[in-house]
Amino acid sequence: MRGALKRNATISRLLQQTHNKKIADVFTDPVAGIHPRHNLNSQTQARDYLKFVPHFLRKASRAYNECLPRVSHASLIYIAADLSSQTITSSQPFDLVRTLRMAGYGMIVLGPSLHFWFNFMSKVFPKRDLITTLKKMAMGQTVYGPFMTVVFLSVNARLQGESVEEIIARLKRDLLPTLVSGVMYWPMCDFITFRFVPVHLQPLVSNSFSYIWTIYLTYMGSLEKAGTTPS
Repeated sequence: MRGALKRNATISRLLQQTHNKKIADVFTDPVAGIHPRHNLNSQTQARDYLKFVPHFLRKASRAYNECLPRVSHASLIYIAADLSSQTITSSQPFDLVRTLRMAGYGMIVLGPSLHFWFNFMSKVFPKRDLITTLKKMAMGQTVYGPFMTVVFLSVNARLQGESVEEIIARLKRDLLPTLVSGVMYWPMCDFITFRFVPVHLQPLVSNSFSYIWTIYLTYMGSLEKAGTTPS
């Protein structure tokens, strides 16, 4: 009888301690009191977040370090090409605003786009045999080249203060001749770049080839406004 009473007293004491602990938990952490698994989930999410942040920062830093030389090189190519274009086509003093505009385009638009384009091509077409090289050349001439030409003529015209109608008129006048000139110049450059140059150096080599092309492109971008058709 005495043993049974002792066991009952021990059980009652344990139940009372558990009850008191639950009450204390409610006051110290109300959410955990309502959702007992909340603490565990929060800790797991915090650990996952702390793992993700350094991983993301490392990837971002690596991408930045890889892209920076290409961006800088593209900007320098556009500066040199524009100064050469102004020297060849005009006897007026250098238009430094125009040169700055070209440098900004090379740094902000062309450099990053070349970096991601060549990485994309190397993933879609990883081989460097003749057939794969021809496929990459075809993609460059039918997708990347026309798209970037439209972007350049449009952005450059907009930065010169042209309206949407004037930009459209400029594209109608200048886009096709520019694309035809590109088809005459770029295939051999692309063949050498894709066939013989490692992927991590392809944007730099392409930028080097683009020096002559950019002289022509900056000339086209600096032409007078195209006449708009009256509505």
